[in-house]
Amino acid sequence: MERLFDSGEGPGSGAVPAADAPLAVRMRPRSLGELVGQEHVLGEGSALRTAIESGHPHSAILYGPPGAGKTTLARIAAAGAEGAFEEESAVNAGRAEIRAVIERARERRAGSGRPTVLFLDEIHRFNKAQQDALLPAVEEGLLTLIGATTENPYFEVNSALLSRCQIYELRPLEPGQVEELLRRALADPERGLAEPPPIEDPALEMLAHRSGGDARVALSALERAAERSRGKPVDVAAIEDALQRKALDYDRQGDRHYDFVSAWIKATRGSDVDASLYYLAVMLEGGEDPRFIARRMVILASEDVGNADPQALLVADAAARAVDRVGLPECALNLAQATVHLALAPKSNASYKALGAARAEVRANGAKTPPDYLRDAHYPGAKLLGRGEGYRYAHDEPDGVSDQPLLPEGLEDRRFYTPTDRGFEAELGRRLEALRTKLRGH
Repeated sequence: MERLFDSGEGPGSGAVPAADAPLAVRMRPRSLGELVGQEHVLGEGSALRTAIESGHPHSAILYGPPGAGKTTLARIAAAGAEGAFEEESAVNAGRAEIRAVIERARERRAGSGRPTVLFLDEIHRFNKAQQDALLPAVEEGLLTLIGATTENPYFEVNSALLSRCQIYELRPLEPGQVEELLRRALADPERGLAEPPPIEDPALEMLAHRSGGDARVALSALERAAERSRGKPVDVAAIEDALQRKALDYDRQGDRHYDFVSAWIKATRGSDVDASLYYLAVMLEGGEDPRFIARRMVILASEDVGNADPQALLVADAAARAVDRVGLPECALNLAQATVHLALAPKSNASYKALGAARAEVRANGAKTPPDYLRDAHYPGAKLLGRGEGYRYAHDEPDGVSDQPLLPEGLEDRRFYTPTDRGFEAELGRRLEALRTKLRGH
């Protein structure tokens, strides 16, 4: 296949010899079999995998964080494609370069009938006019465009171009996947480290967690640490130096994991926004799974804020969704916003306590049968059993509330929920008092 980019392969290429290329370049996967991660778009039988394996990739935009494998995937797609592969970066290329690519593609198609795959890195850097220059060639199939971007393409790429491309969102690599790539580099004498020093397991694990899902960052740091080790074992301190980031005493599986999330919960419950943000920062810097933090936020929004600020649950849930959609490092901003909201919100555990009281009643005395008029009356024979008979439809009652007892017999006067006088729950308390007067006469 014709290649029109510097790959570092072969004499006279003008690129750095492969042996002298950075470790992250040498270890770049060359096939789908070597690629790590992105199973959600590359699973067996998926559209993208089928297109790549068939040698007929379709126009696509790969969207995801740095080091997730966008360029690697584009090159793997091109390697098996039946045609020429051209590569441009939107940082350096302008309309003239794009016109030249299109002209070469046209000549190639007219002369040999061979197609052209164009990989355009940082496609979001192209302005509207530059993107428009690509549109006709993509539309008529002269070019198969594979764009890569770290920015949301729905905001940065013209809708006309988007409509002709399939969007694939790549995710940050999991720590285990990054560690797999690091171990490959240590074990591969051809492409990996020529003389790999011993590396302590805690150091390798820390590097895998602290790279933020970016394979390039992890491999580059490993290479720096190996160069500085001079054959000595690489420990956590060496990885700290290579990353230029201080390792934290933070065990994601042990006591420290629970200590800091406990501190975050209690600081947030205590409305100390600065302490809450500090413990959030410790967890993020320690490599804590952001999904774990987000789950705790959703729980706290109901357990400790409750109806004093009903918006808190919406904010926490939105942050949890953002974590899944955005990933690290950007989702840290969503977690910070939610933390501030939760810390500053008025607090109430009234719903939590009410549920506890109701469950205690059920555990102590069992589940009492609802009044017959509340029971299901939608099956044959229900009326013969008196099911639903006498039920008063609330919407037909004055103010939409009837005084018909709704708790089981013997529990008519039980109260489980006692609202606080904080935030919105104070308003609920006033409404509840009026409702209980009408429902139960007191």
